[in-house]
Amino acid sequence: MNADFGVLFAILIPILVIQLGLLVWALYDLTRPSRRVKGDSKVVWALIIIFINVIGPILYFLVGREDA
Repeated sequence: MNADFGVLFAILIPILVIQLGLLVWALYDLTRPSRRVKGDSKVVWALIIIFINVIGPILYFLVGREDA
């Protein structure tokens, strides 16, 4: 039983680190004053980033940002 927990723990830790890194990076990028987003609603994008776990930040980087 302990071996199963160890394997599960070893798999989950990198996923959690990646998720937290994407979350922080996306929120930092979103809060920059010069950043423009599609739909002109930074609040909606912040909610997407926070509540749609790993996919939210990825969506933000792929479709949410507008180039200046």
